[in-house]
Amino acid sequence: MTRPGWDEYFMEVARTVATRATCPRASVGAVLVREHRILTTGYNGAPRNVAHCTEAGCELVNGHCVRSTHAEANAVVQGALHGVGLDGATAYCTHQPCVNCAKLLISAGIVKIVYVEAYADPFSQRLLAEAGVALVPFATLAHANANA
Repeated sequence: MTRPGWDEYFMEVARTVATRATCPRASVGAVLVREHRILTTGYNGAPRNVAHCTEAGCELVNGHCVRSTHAEANAVVQGALHGVGLDGATAYCTHQPCVNCAKLLISAGIVKIVYVEAYADPFSQRLLAEAGVALVPFATLAHANANA
């Protein structure tokens, strides 16, 4: 058995977190990490005390489910609820963040985002670049680690 590198390890945790998602449109997971320690996790699902999509169905507006809170937003909220500072952290996400999640991650102090599934949102990419947040496809890291 080969011991995984940190990027592989945290991305596998993000994939596992995504299995808790309650919106059938997408299972998304996010793990916020600093200095090889997990700070918070999040998956897409309804806000606290609100019925999940799996119970009440998705509510779509312009092709997006508005019942669900995105995984990245839930990970940031967990930090706020439990007093965990996120400044300087890396986000491992199963999907590239949308513009709203990108803004939350920027404001929370995230410095790097590693993602698996691309999401075509050029404005999100532009904001992240302007804020100096590295946006790194996981495949690039996995390939670099395999060749190291």
